[in-house]
Parts: sequence; structure tokens; C-alpha cells
Amino acid sequence: MATLAEFKKDFKKLSRPADATILQRFFKTGPGEYGEGDIFAGIKVPPCRTLAKKYQDFSLKEIQTLIKSKIHEERAIALMILVLQFNKAWKKKDEKTQGQLFKFYMKNLKGVNNWDLVDASAPYLSGPYLFERDRKILYKLALSKDLWEKRVAMLSCYYFIRQKDFKDALKIAEILLFDEHDLMHKAVGWMLREIGNRDLAVEKKFLDTYSMKMPRTALRYAIEKFPEKERLKYLKMKTKTA
Repeated sequence: MATLAEFKKDFKKLSRPADATILQRFFKTGPGEYGEGDIFAGIKVPPCRTLAKKYQDFSLKEIQTLIKSKIHEERAIALMILVLQFNKAWKKKDEKTQGQLFKFYMKNLKGVNNWDLVDASAPYLSGPYLFERDRKILYKLALSKDLWEKRVAMLSCYYFIRQKDFKDALKIAEILLFDEHDLMHKAVGWMLREIGNRDLAVEKKFLDTYSMKMPRTALRYAIEKFPEKERLKYLKMKTKTA
């Protein structure tokens, strides 16, 4: 069985201080920024995925050690392992293990504290798990004061959207549409765009209600794939009411 000590050795070999500096700027880790204080080892996503596959049989205790780490890539790998284990349980229709992994994920959301960590986990774990279950937890998260919990609520809906189930995605988008943070505007606009990719009429109905008052960033993301003429029409309408 692979151990945390072995993982640490492999992790250290892949660390690149020069890349860490770049990643810390990219993920806004400076004072007052959304990723303030986060520490990077300088490991890009593909090597992280390789490590996750190698250590995918880690116990929840070992995964928790990683998800509580101060180092961003260790938390990322922990979440990648969780998703791998969830996918395995999903294929086996092992609902007990799925439930254990979902509960573990919810209990450890403090470690899911940047947009890449949310986006790599919520659509692939909480989304599938809640698809045929009570989704009240997502509304609780949407009303949280924590930016990342709110993003988990929105991004979990990505799975529903892919199944052409838009109801909760639209409701949560309404809750989060006027959030103060630009990262939520992007997430909401992105999910609206994904709805439009599957049913444009549904997206346009939402935009008919909110386009003139919703944040410009959210609108831009939502209409990104519209024909140029139609996209400019929405932006001009928004400009007139700004």
C-alpha cells in the first residue's frame, strides 16, 4: 500500500519554485486578494493528476491530511483522489461509498478554497450525488457568507445542467446573481451559458428578466456564444441601463 511518506517524496520531486511564484500570482494570493496566503509548490495540473491516480487508494484519513494542507496542490490532489474514488463507486452503483465520499467532501469544504478546487470537484462529486436526492444543502451553501461554498452550490448544478435539468441551476443563479464578488458573476454567467448550450430558450427567458440589471461580467459570460449581432444587442441594452 502506498503511504503518505512516499507521496511526499513524489510530490517534492515535482515541485518547481519558479512555477510556484507564477501560480501564486495567477491565483491571487496577495494581501486582500481572494486566495490570500495560499501556498503553491509549483506543480501543474497534469502531474497532479498523475499523482492522484498513483495514490487513488488512499484512505479518507490520508486524504484528509492532504485536504487540510497549506499547500494548494496537495489539496488539489486530495480532491482529484476523491473524484476518482467517487467515479469508481458510481460505476459500481455503490451508493454507500458514494454517500461516505459526499459527506466527507461536505465536511471538508474549508479545504476547497479556490475556484480551481471547486471547479474540479463540485460538478463531479456533489453534483452527481445530489442529482436524484434532496438538494437543500445547495441552497444552504448558496446563502453562505463564504465565497467558495457559494461557488460549490453553483458549480454542483453543472451536472444537473448536463442532464438538461435546469430548475435548481436557475434558482441558485437568481440567489447568487448579485453577489459582490466577480468570481461569482463569472460562475453564474458560465452556468447560464451552459444552459443556453442545451436549451437557448430557457437561457433567454432568464436573460429577459435579468439582463439589464445583472452584473456585466455575468452577462458577458452568459452570452459569450451568442451570434455577434445578438450579443451586441444585449450589451447595448445593458449599457443604456448602467
